[in-house]
Amino acid sequence: MTLEETLQKIHPLDEEAMEISRKRWDSIAKPLHSLGKMEDLVVQIAGITGSPDMNLKKRALVAMCADNGVVEEGVTQTGQEVTAIVAENFLTGDTSACTMCRQCGTDVYPVDVGMAVDTKVPTDLKVAMGTRNMVKEPAMTREEAAKGIEAGIEMVSRLKAKGYGLLATGEMGIGNTTTSSAVAAALLGCEAEEVTGKGAGLPNDKIKHKVKIIDAALEKYNLKNRKQKERADKEYVFSVLSCVGGYDIAGMCGIFLGGIEYGMPIVIDGFISMVAALAAKIINPAAAGCMIPSHISREPGAALLAKELAIEPVIMADMALGEGTGAVMMMSLIDTANHVYKESYSFDEAGVDQYERYKTGEE
Repeated sequence: MTLEETLQKIHPLDEEAMEISRKRWDSIAKPLHSLGKMEDLVVQIAGITGSPDMNLKKRALVAMCADNGVVEEGVTQTGQEVTAIVAENFLTGDTSACTMCRQCGTDVYPVDVGMAVDTKVPTDLKVAMGTRNMVKEPAMTREEAAKGIEAGIEMVSRLKAKGYGLLATGEMGIGNTTTSSAVAAALLGCEAEEVTGKGAGLPNDKIKHKVKIIDAALEKYNLKNRKQKERADKEYVFSVLSCVGGYDIAGMCGIFLGGIEYGMPIVIDGFISMVAALAAKIINPAAAGCMIPSHISREPGAALLAKELAIEPVIMADMALGEGTGAVMMMSLIDTANHVYKESYSFDEAGVDQYERYKTGEE
């Protein structure tokens, strides 16, 4: 399905299902809203799926794998060849995210959306052999950016057809904290240094160099300090993605857009995933409805992105691993909340009078 077809089919959350879910929570024999944000997320998932009896047992991590031409500028600690190695490790279950997925019953689907070499990872959704060096030329064309987004939409379509009910976003691509910081600065209208961190472990002098490279790219394409009205235009998102983005970011953007089309809850991971989520929200604000927050990354731009997305991540663990690890960790919390929601005693079953909700100001 093309991007334009998807945008025409995006629909809002199911308010009736959400109201039934809220009443179910209120009927459980416990203080009202005492599980806080976890109750809200279950209600949101009911709205996304269109059912207060959502089935989340079959779930998957989708890891978008891509290479970034900007690594030529010395902004990373490791070489580009690591992308291919880790991507194949997703297939064999030899990554940190895979270990976590085994623990919580989550399948793993790595996707080669733009790696510089072909590997054993499926390439049927591959757009190109990596992006170009954004300091020298645009990372990709607008058409390539759209194809990257469509790859993410297609993955949601395929997994929905296979019966999956919950997806986590993940990524792998050396240099992608540089591209994501560039995209974040352009979409947020802030300085590069506000959203640029260590990535996989850069020392302070390398971080300064990384900021310098990002600034140079933003200046080259006139993406610095644009007005809010300009930044809210979906065509601006395509300009940003094509000039300084990455195929992994575009792919995850498509996952979020596909989520709201196919009624699939999508768990946001950390900084890079948040950047993709913001791009999706600007392209179509309704896409925010399918986004389930997980954690606040220790990358400096994470808090700014959470504020712009109007989300409240649950996990504050100073994580910065990537791969989708925060999103997978969140799945375990969703499982627990959903179990309480479906299996707990009601006030009627317990023979106890139900708590009542009072309007603000009433005692």
